Amino acid sequence: MVITASGPHDEGITRGRYQGKNAIVRRRVSEHSARILMEPKKVRKRRATKSANIYDVGKRAGVSVFTVSAVINKTGQASVAMQRRVEAAVRELNYRPNLLARSFAKQKTHLLGMIVTDISNPFFPLVVRGAEDTAQKAGYSILLCNSDNQKEKEENYLDLLVSKRVDGILLTVASGRVNPSVCRMLKDAKVPVVLVMRIAPDLQCDAVVTDDHRGAFEGVSHLARIGHRRIAFVSGPLEVSNGASRWKGYRKALQAHGLTYDPTLTIQGDYRIESGYRAGLAILPRRPDAVFVANYLMTVGLMQAADEMGMSCPEDYALASFDDYPWLRYFRPRLTTIELPKYDLGVRSTEILLARISGKQSKPMIERLSPQLCVRESCGFIRTVEGSRTHIERPDFVNPASDMPRS
Repeated sequence: MVITASGPHDEGITRGRYQGKNAIVRRRVSEHSARILMEPKKVRKRRATKSANIYDVGKRAGVSVFTVSAVINKTGQASVAMQRRVEAAVRELNYRPNLLARSFAKQKTHLLGMIVTDISNPFFPLVVRGAEDTAQKAGYSILLCNSDNQKEKEENYLDLLVSKRVDGILLTVASGRVNPSVCRMLKDAKVPVVLVMRIAPDLQCDAVVTDDHRGAFEGVSHLARIGHRRIAFVSGPLEVSNGASRWKGYRKALQAHGLTYDPTLTIQGDYRIESGYRAGLAILPRRPDAVFVANYLMTVGLMQAADEMGMSCPEDYALASFDDYPWLRYFRPRLTTIELPKYDLGVRSTEILLARISGKQSKPMIERLSPQLCVRESCGFIRTVEGSRTHIERPDFVNPASDMPRS
């Protein structure tokens, strides 16, 4: 029926219609209530209650909340029977501790921040893995950030991590000076920081790095010992501590073996493939005996340039590179490398950070991890002129150099 008029009679019809609807609604509510009453008590209780809290667990287990807390956090002592009762109550109630409340009570979030410069660089995954494994054993989780080697992104992430109340920060600094305001923020927040792989003079904190000076010295010295005289070098950015250390190791090795430094055989890269490619196009036409490259990605770029120029390794140039990876053993030729202890770098950095979080007081320290020279075919290009004959030797062994001068 469609109502088109609004008289007394029509008003009565309308009122009756709405009363009918209310009756239907009341009947449906009654039916729903009846269904709930017919349900088992456990189901009704599950519908009515919110998430269980620590008091519910204590009540179910018949113990105090202090005992529940001691069992869950593995602090204090409780009998085996009591532990089992608490654990059973936790399972039955599907209890989840309130981590936010716990962090406020203990003034700890059990979170560590970690900032790396380039997550696409194959160097970093093992570093992060070492840090994560160590943090997890201690009950911590890691928030991972990628700065893309940009100061602005680095500063934004540091501000974010401090606002997230992380207990400590593992930091691989981007190129350039650290903003004084960032130094003040970290100092005011009293957040322990451990520098990973790079040292920043602006930050007075612990650091764990690889001995890059020694690694470069060993790599270049090996090339010199097997007969190479014109050794080119593709360096990393010299404003970064490890880039500068590798440069100094290269120069020291030339000096130690009586070789002349030729500035036309050195070029600065940025640890990325494209810079290695440009360096290859610039250096290889000058026909060096050997090339030492400061990281793996730039080595890939240099080999691409060599391939485009029709040059072969080790027939036309010898090659050695910083950092080693399992797949390099299957390259042809297999690459001679300076292996860096990536996993150990993450482990030691995190161990030192956790010690600082626990309250260890001492002066900031710098720990240097030793690299290892892995000799393979790419450096075996030894030219010994005997008349018109060229001899090519391909050693395959690990040979840590022992003639590093002591400072």
